[in-house]
Amino acid sequence: MISIAMAEDHQMLIDGVKSFFEYDENINIIGTVNNGEDLVKLVNLKQPRLVITDIRMPKMDGIQATKLIKSQFSHIKILALTMFDQPDAIKQMLDAGASGYLLKNSGIKMLSKAIVIVANGDTFFDPNVAFNFMNDYINENVTIGKSEKVILSNREKEILQLIANGNTSKEISETLFIAKTTVDTHRKNMIRKLNLKGGNELMKYAIDKKYKF
Repeated sequence: MISIAMAEDHQMLIDGVKSFFEYDENINIIGTVNNGEDLVKLVNLKQPRLVITDIRMPKMDGIQATKLIKSQFSHIKILALTMFDQPDAIKQMLDAGASGYLLKNSGIKMLSKAIVIVANGDTFFDPNVAFNFMNDYINENVTIGKSEKVILSNREKEILQLIANGNTSKEISETLFIAKTTVDTHRKNMIRKLNLKGGNELMKYAIDKKYKF
C-alpha cells in the first residue's frame, strides 16, 4: 500500500483526489493539508511513503517544503502536482528533491500512474512540461507520461494564433508584452510537444489550426 500525504490550497482538488482513491486497495491518502508549513508537520507525524504537493501555497511553498522534507526523510518520495509548466519551477522542484512533476490538467488517471512510478523509486514527468532544457536530470529511470492528446497552454495557443497571422517572434513579444526569448522558448516547446521538425512545420501547423483552437 502506498501511503500518501497531500498538500494543496484548493480543497476541492483535495476532495476530488481523495474521492477517486477512496476504494483503491493500493493507495491510501493518510493526510491532507492546505499549506507547506502544515505539510512538513504532517510528514513528521505520519511519515508517508509519498508526498504530493502543489508549488504555490500559503505560509510555505512546495519547493521549500520539499527541501525540508527531503533533508529529514530522504527516503520519502515527492511528486509535484501544479499548474506551472515554466522551466524555472520544474528545475527548482527537482533541485529540492522531487522525483515527479505533473500538471493539474493531466487528469486523475495520469496522477494514479505517476504515484505508482514515483513511489517505486523511478522518476515521472508530465508529457506536456517544458523539460527540453533538463538533459542533466534525465536518465534511464525516467518515465515520460504518454497522453493521447497534446495539451497546449493558453499562452502557447495565443502565440500559435499570432504565428498563423505571420507575426515574427519580435512582433509577438511586443503584442503580448513578453520578452522575445520567452516567445522563442514557447516556439521550441511547441515544436517538441507536437513532435514537429522545426519552425516551418510549426508555421504550417499554426495555419492549419488557426480556426480550430
